[in-house]
Amino acid sequence: MNIKPQPVTVIIMGKEYKIACDPAEQDDLIHSAQQLDAQMRKMRDSGKIVGPDRIAVMTALNLAHELQIVKNQNAILSQNLSGCLIKMSQKIEKVLEKT
Repeated sequence: MNIKPQPVTVIIMGKEYKIACDPAEQDDLIHSAQQLDAQMRKMRDSGKIVGPDRIAVMTALNLAHELQIVKNQNAILSQNLSGCLIKMSQKIEKVLEKT
């Protein structure tokens, strides 16, 4: 069964956008749009940045930076997990060899 993307309406900084989205991903899209709207409004309300284009770019940079931090943390956790699994596997093998 092939599910066709359906239009979803989101509002960001008072503007309405229609975005085609798979039905299974609609809730995530809406939540993401709400987060983006909140962060853009926060940036605008701080008064440090003027103009919707600049607000959008600075918000995008902040979100990209946060994403990069999370990716780096994920890579470190993955390496640590791999190391722990290798050690555990070696311990299990030693125990099994003794029996």
